[in-house]
Amino acid sequence: MKVTEHLRRAEGKTLFSFEVLPPRKGENIHSLFSNIEPLMEFKPPFIDVTYHREEFVLRERPGGLLQRKAVRKRPGTVGICAAIKNRFDVDTVPHLICGGFAKEETENALIDLHFLGIDNVLALRGDPIKSEGHFQPHPDGHTYACDLIGQIDSLNHGRYHDHDEQYQPEGAEPVLCTDFCIGTAGYPEKHFEAPNHGSDIRFLKQKIDRGADYIVTQMFFDNEEFFKFEKRCRAVGITVPIIPGLKPLTTKSQLSSLPRAFFLSIPEALAEAIHQAKDNAAAREIGIEWCLNQSRELMAHGVPCLHYYSMGKAEAIRRVAAGLF
Repeated sequence: MKVTEHLRRAEGKTLFSFEVLPPRKGENIHSLFSNIEPLMEFKPPFIDVTYHREEFVLRERPGGLLQRKAVRKRPGTVGICAAIKNRFDVDTVPHLICGGFAKEETENALIDLHFLGIDNVLALRGDPIKSEGHFQPHPDGHTYACDLIGQIDSLNHGRYHDHDEQYQPEGAEPVLCTDFCIGTAGYPEKHFEAPNHGSDIRFLKQKIDRGADYIVTQMFFDNEEFFKFEKRCRAVGITVPIIPGLKPLTTKSQLSSLPRAFFLSIPEALAEAIHQAKDNAAAREIGIEWCLNQSRELMAHGVPCLHYYSMGKAEAIRRVAAGLF
């Protein structure tokens, strides 16, 4: 079932969903299942599965030739989504990214997902890999998420990457149309590359106009940032559902690691409380309580779903969900 259909059927009730990371190379699927199982009692209608690009280094071989050597790789999102869907009987939302993929490879992944009965995708540009100073698209890929969304929407209308409207062989089978529900990312504190909020919202509107059906936000820790973001979206005519993304802080080091990795701010009151915590166990309690209060306020505001970033660890989210659902 599509994410938008789940939201519609909820009839105003706030739903619960979360995001998982693919297991690292060498790990098996049971490590992933063990982080999903504690959260299934809260009946998530869908689970997001992130995608992490392969990272590589160039190593010099005898004779001066450079060899590309993969240093980080995770199992494929398509197979993981199929495994989760089969094990838990829950809809999955695979993340599709621009970086590292040609348009034909993207189309092949979409065909596989459609064959498996997966109805949703979240379309993202993706981040640059560590060996890149800035994002570099595949030579035959997409530079922006709006173009990736456009390709998915085209496939929904039966227009394939190599489709030639001028040439239709006699007796050819009818063109197969997919029917994906397309999610896209929103940034309450703006995307780090956007010069200002207005520009960021205009680019988001382009993604909606190209075919995105709903928005899920980057994590944030100040609900006022979300409320302002939502108002800016509605002011430019964005009417699709907006799902806030949340994460409970669980370690003292996240005060610096999360802002550095995700270009977000942490409210002074939360930062000071975490800083004063005597250890990570105390910091986790503070982070969970903050996330609970955030969640309650957002539920009272009427958000359609609360989406939690697990980063491979379920316990803190389980405790937050237990206090809400």
